[in-house]
Amino acid sequence: MDATADELAGVVDLFGGLTRSELERALEEAAFRADGGDVDSDVLESGIDGALDSFALVAYDPLEPPTPDGTEPGEPLLVAGPTAFPTVPDGAEDVPHILDVEPRRPDRETLGETVRGEFVAAADAAVDDGDDDRIETLLDVSYDIETWAPVDLADERARLEGALE
Repeated sequence: MDATADELAGVVDLFGGLTRSELERALEEAAFRADGGDVDSDVLESGIDGALDSFALVAYDPLEPPTPDGTEPGEPLLVAGPTAFPTVPDGAEDVPHILDVEPRRPDRETLGETVRGEFVAAADAAVDDGDDDRIETLLDVSYDIETWAPVDLADERARLEGALE
């Protein structure tokens, strides 16, 4: 199974968030149920990295134990991000009944600050590299982030716009 970024977001959204290993297990179950297939770990890791880069997934690291979502600090949860259109892939509908994972509810303010930090880092890299295509993409993403989380990216947007001039 080669899941798209939106399908990865759809699977994690079924739970509110999953660790990388939990997401791999969920996709293995979905692939088996859909067509008896399997998941290529390297392809999955590449897909997750691409989804994180595009903000379709966000890595949320719970800050203090015990967390209300049942994860340990240092074990980031992947959650559906601001650019995702979560889509549940074939075979994944029943995965929440199969995996022994409690639903999670990441703190929206902490999640928003996490995304803001990731966005600033991506903007810094794009400006430093002079990557106009990435800068334009990040300008669009900034509006998605502001709609998705309680953050203000006006200063970052102005900096990105200035880099394009």
